[in-house]
Amino acid sequence: MSLPHASLPPARFSAQNRSRALQAEIMELILERDLEAGDALPTEAELVAALGIGRNTLREALKVLQALGVVEIRHGFGMFVAPANFDALADGLTFRGRLSLRHEGKEALQLVDVRQALEAGLIGEAMDLWTPEHLAEIEATVQEMEAAAAAGNSFTEVDERFHYQLFEPLGNELLSNLMSVFWKVYSKIHLELGGDPLVNLVENAAVHRGILEAVKAGDKELASERLRRHFDGIREQLAKLPVAP
Repeated sequence: MSLPHASLPPARFSAQNRSRALQAEIMELILERDLEAGDALPTEAELVAALGIGRNTLREALKVLQALGVVEIRHGFGMFVAPANFDALADGLTFRGRLSLRHEGKEALQLVDVRQALEAGLIGEAMDLWTPEHLAEIEATVQEMEAAAAAGNSFTEVDERFHYQLFEPLGNELLSNLMSVFWKVYSKIHLELGGDPLVNLVENAAVHRGILEAVKAGDKELASERLRRHFDGIREQLAKLPVAP
């Protein structure tokens, strides 16, 4: 016998809406008071009075905002606006990506699309800001990859560093954090797919060498195209996943 369609009771649905509304009110209060990361929030008593709610209701909302990385609760010290933290985003995306691997990998492929669009789309702008010294740093990173590949050693951390270095001159903290999030997600997905390298180590190093050579030649279009093709390996792996019935 099939299970009945699950739905939230009206009372619980209403409670969830009120909780979201309260969370939005607290975030609006932070913005209205021009608080920045690290600044102390009003005390619990002040928030209860300002928002017209009970302490327990407030505490539940603050717990959610802490999980979302909006608020930081330091027991014995108070409540503060949380510093930039993408852990919650990384955890959520990792779960969605891994969950999709049980079916046809749709969300995992979407993550690949987003990262590809960011890197291929911004490489030209980053190239305009590179200095000979920065190019030399990336050259050293690629050489480290090639040496590891020749010795039959994986170079995951060096690979991550290479992609970070490509866009470091932009000084875009959000981009750096998003790339870090994507990297964490991909690491988990790779393990789900069996933990094997997506491509041969030597071939992988050669792909990165090709990207660097396009950059050194000042060919923005070629650099962008090579970055796009860099993601073909994981797409091929995801394409092998079974389609959900």
